[in-house]
Amino acid sequence: MQDTGSNSFQIDGVLTEIGALRYSPGGVPVLAGRIEHRSKQVEAGVPREVGLELSVVAVGEKASLLAAARLGCSARITGFLAAKSLRSRAPVLHIDTIEFLEGTNHGIQASNEA
Repeated sequence: MQDTGSNSFQIDGVLTEIGALRYSPGGVPVLAGRIEHRSKQVEAGVPREVGLELSVVAVGEKASLLAAARLGCSARITGFLAAKSLRSRAPVLHIDTIEFLEGTNHGIQASNEA
């Protein structure tokens, strides 16, 4: 498979959904969830408020870490975007790095470097 370009995405937000921990057929932990982002941005010199909810998925050790998070906690998530499935082209953020910004998980982070 040929690498055709960059696909890196980072977002700060609040965890609004954390699904049940499941396992792939190979026994790898997988966890889906959602993050909500709200901020003020400047577009064409005009300030505007933006907001969105984005589906996320964590695999391996990051799934276990996300499973221990509490709803409503703030997080910074970095990863890559992929389609949800062959039938649904909706974007899903696959987590490479998650950093909890406040609450009981403050200071805990996971990355692909570990």
